[in-house]
Amino acid sequence: MDVMEKHYQFVQNRACEYFPCHEGIAEEDFNCLFCYCPLYALGEGCGGSFRYTGAGIKSCDGCAFPHIRENYQKVTARFPELARLAARKENSDG
Repeated sequence: MDVMEKHYQFVQNRACEYFPCHEGIAEEDFNCLFCYCPLYALGEGCGGSFRYTGAGIKSCDGCAFPHIRENYQKVTARFPELARLAARKENSDG
């Protein structure tokens, strides 16, 4: 564990039938904390390596960004953007 890393920043579930669900990360560094990426909602602005399927669905099967141990702060730094997406828009419906 890195000196700056806190225990809550890294979680592994080796019992998961999909572990590891993405290639290219050493198993000991694979972070399951953001199993469902919170940045997905940012669409094309998420910063990850996604693609759109023929049906127009965003697919993150080639993206390992949230699973890289060192990216915890990079993911959580984007939470204000997510909060803006979720905020109630005053006067939007009259």
